[in-house]
Amino acid sequence: MMDYAYTPGLTVKYETVIKKERRLPIKGEILCKQKDHVSYDTIVARAKLPGETHSINISTNLSIEPDEVFNYMVKKEGDIVKKGEIIAKNIAWFGLSKKFVQSTVEGTIFSISNLTGRAIINEMPQLIELRAYIPGIIEEVVPNECVTIKTAAALIQGIFGIGGETNGEIVMLADNPSDVLSDDKILSKHKNKLIVGGSMITLEALKKAKEVGVRGIIVGGMNSEDLIKFVGYEIGVAITGYEETGLTFILTEGFGKINMSKKTFEILKKYNNCEAAINGTTQIRAGVIRPEIIIPLADDIKILESSTSLEKGIDIGTPVRIIQEPHFGALGHVINLPIGLHEISTESSVRILEVELEDGSRALVPRTNVEIIEWEI
Repeated sequence: MMDYAYTPGLTVKYETVIKKERRLPIKGEILCKQKDHVSYDTIVARAKLPGETHSINISTNLSIEPDEVFNYMVKKEGDIVKKGEIIAKNIAWFGLSKKFVQSTVEGTIFSISNLTGRAIINEMPQLIELRAYIPGIIEEVVPNECVTIKTAAALIQGIFGIGGETNGEIVMLADNPSDVLSDDKILSKHKNKLIVGGSMITLEALKKAKEVGVRGIIVGGMNSEDLIKFVGYEIGVAITGYEETGLTFILTEGFGKINMSKKTFEILKKYNNCEAAINGTTQIRAGVIRPEIIIPLADDIKILESSTSLEKGIDIGTPVRIIQEPHFGALGHVINLPIGLHEISTESSVRILEVELEDGSRALVPRTNVEIIEWEI
């Protein structure tokens, strides 16, 4: 019996079928129907998030009994009020005593109680509009909840990213996968573009890209210290994608100066000056989420069915990337799958595999320290 183990995979494909579910956080309105064509910025759904609720003690502030509050209200239930607007007042002693209650927020008076003496104000609801993110065809609609968009595209998954969804034109700023992306290569004309480097990006280049208005950066690696300096704090390991950095960037290989994979570089070079969607959201614990680069193909490109090659797990010949030291970021393919447990340097007993690296050397690696790379070129 062949011995193998399933490992989350990195997908890199020239052509594949991508299906994206676009789901509202609460029930709302779906704005498209099945078989509709959508573009990057098409609003496919929207909903209103209820505003926060605030309680104001009218009776205490006006020095009256709770059952008297209706006699002193300036505003009534259902009225829209602005922050600081007077909603109740008590003027006594021929105007010598004046007490006022102001709304603490902008919103709607939801209720007034003569039992508690309080007014409840709901903040104005927040409108959420969900854009398509990728161009394609609406394949499925779940009323009031979500849509699924289908498109043919080139797909590259990265190791790590920050920033959320965006789109723009790919611009190659590297001639080969080993090039360092420095600040002098980033120009004002790269505003709103997705720029691509080679092995790494400098901190100065990151700052220049933000200043210019670059939408996204794709490089092999970067120094972790530079990331902290750029973001302003240490990034946690739970999930990224919500950073307010003004741009999205994706590391295709990892941290440090690591040459971008030749195949990844070739795909990006092939689609230079083409429009793409990227998302830096990363989750490396349970429920792995990979940063992604999606390059939609022309409508006449053959739609390919999604590959299921990862379902069987690792096998002889499977391309992998090592994700732990001492070979972090190295690419290779599996040449041996020893059966049983083997003791490693930490004195733990684990399942291992043997990898032949791109330089021809070989390494014995715990199976949990590699991930499958799905190449379909």
